[in-house]
Amino acid sequence: MARRAPWLLLVPLLLAPGVLAAQDTFEIQVYEYATVPRGMWNLETHLNYVANGTSELEGTVAATEHQRHLTFELTRGITDYFEFAGYLVLAGREGHAAEFAGWRLRPRVRFPESWHLPVDISLSAEVGFPQDVYEENSTTLEIRPVLEKRFGRVQADLNPVIGRALEGPGKSEGWDAEPGARLAWAATDAVDVSVEYYGGWRPVSDLFPEGATVHQIFPGVDIATSENAVLNFGIGFGTTDVGNTLVLKMRYGFLFGGS
Repeated sequence: MARRAPWLLLVPLLLAPGVLAAQDTFEIQVYEYATVPRGMWNLETHLNYVANGTSELEGTVAATEHQRHLTFELTRGITDYFEFAGYLVLAGREGHAAEFAGWRLRPRVRFPESWHLPVDISLSAEVGFPQDVYEENSTTLEIRPVLEKRFGRVQADLNPVIGRALEGPGKSEGWDAEPGARLAWAATDAVDVSVEYYGGWRPVSDLFPEGATVHQIFPGVDIATSENAVLNFGIGFGTTDVGNTLVLKMRYGFLFGGS
């Protein structure tokens, strides 16, 4: 079978029908295949700022413009193929002090490399408990498959995420899709240059006017500051006037513990 170019993994995201809902601005990340090694911890700090966003209240949910988000994600490697993470989610709104915005739990498993699958695969399930000023539903579920393929110095990752409300006004709406994709080039042993895509397809009548669509593109860079630490920067642009149109993100993660 002919090898496909890595950018083709992005095509289904850009051509699929539907309307895009707002993307999670607390954890702006396309997951990669690897899990935290057994017996080690990984602490990731996500710091994001919505420079241009929504300006009006949507039910109980505050306008996103000028929000600051700070999320601490602590992950433990339980086995060689299984990890478990907990999140503390904090936020600040324009005219408000920093406040508690919710918490999350996430187990993740990966398929062994010894299976010799065409792509590397892992799968996570995240349960979130957000505050209603940032999310109308009090309990949410996210299922995130992770598909990864390397082509020399290029790495492609696809996260065809689906999610739904377990408790709250959106419980009866069923599943929606919030896909993400990342294409990265290893410029050096310590620097990866990347472009990421985020979306959130939902029924037309859910959130935005009929015909409105949102696509978010994040050029970015990952810098390995040491063997076990990575610093990420990205700037996100919305391609329409709907939703968040300018978002700044930063993430710092480091592995520790173990032998």
